Amino acid sequence: MNEPTTQPTTSRAATLARVEAHVFRTPIKEPVRTSFGTMTERGAVFVRVEDSDGARGWGEIWCNFPNAAAEHRALLFADIIAPRALGQSVDDPVALWNDIERTLHVLRIQSGDAGAFSAALAGLDLAVHDLRARKRGLPLWRSLGGRDDAPVPVYASGINPGEAAFRTVEHMRADGHRAFKLKIGFGMETDLGSLKPVAASLTSDERLMADVNQGWDLNSAAAMLPCLADFPLVWIEEPLCADRPAPEWTQVAALARAPLAGGENVRGAGAFQAMIDSSLFGVIQPDAAKWGGHSGCLPVAKAALAAGRTFCPHYLGGGIGLMHSLHLLAAVRGPGLLEVDANANPLREGVLQNLMTITDGCVSLPGGQGLGLEPDLKPLANLRSLHIERHV
Repeated sequence: MNEPTTQPTTSRAATLARVEAHVFRTPIKEPVRTSFGTMTERGAVFVRVEDSDGARGWGEIWCNFPNAAAEHRALLFADIIAPRALGQSVDDPVALWNDIERTLHVLRIQSGDAGAFSAALAGLDLAVHDLRARKRGLPLWRSLGGRDDAPVPVYASGINPGEAAFRTVEHMRADGHRAFKLKIGFGMETDLGSLKPVAASLTSDERLMADVNQGWDLNSAAAMLPCLADFPLVWIEEPLCADRPAPEWTQVAALARAPLAGGENVRGAGAFQAMIDSSLFGVIQPDAAKWGGHSGCLPVAKAALAAGRTFCPHYLGGGIGLMHSLHLLAAVRGPGLLEVDANANPLREGVLQNLMTITDGCVSLPGGQGLGLEPDLKPLANLRSLHIERHV
């Protein structure tokens, strides 16, 4: 008698079944000042995805500036990114990101809105990586390849210029910070007035950085950089516009006593590799909610470390993106620090609650799977300006 044959069983890969974009905005008492403009309110676009198995993940789309960016990018996410992602496998987030990244090439050129498309796709990628880590039963940092669960060093960022700088540093110091980045690019008198009292107050275990936010041209940089030589700066961030030619960056790097930092306004793996290969930047700072998500930024981080550079993820937004930046840095480690906004932001604190406590300049990694965070958006309901949902 013939034995019955057993047909091999095949399991269908989970596919993306539903996406949501939640847009929040809130006024703030103290505007956030930079050399390129002032933020009078804070916005956030939180992304939630769900696959055909019911698993979910969370991401965030960068939308700091201008104020109208939040709703615009949420609509791009819903109308351009979602149709390319829904129904696709979520088993390989990197492959999904690469596929959609290729299809956006012509649209970026045609629309003239390349940065907004990149941020919308980045938000999707972050959420899919969170979903994938949860399904694997792993914290996100470990799903990304990390092995070290030690606390991650942080620094206080977004510190307004002038007399407010010293007060903010004192407050951040009391909250457990041991590194501080001041915004400059407001003129010599204001910049030196911000730096001097803070530098004088530093203890032996504290660090100081400066961010020009693309505020100088070559002549301004040549005038200001000798003045900065008197301060113990760990790095000088974006002293020129990110798109200035290499000869100008070479001149600035030769004049600066501290390493140059940049990357938040760079897009594309090739552009980052050129930045690393130039040896002009000691600190590489991609923003995973602005370009690339984890799929794009993880290789950049590894390439930076392999070349002897410092990887510090840029971030200045809501709580979900900050958690993703924490996991990204924890996955690759190195000498970098996590950027933590010193300004009050209900769209950060309201999501994180007490999850990210700074102790002696470091923050512990969260427990649990994926982000280690299941955002409760109900308390923010009165701040929500738009909710969009798309499904298969």
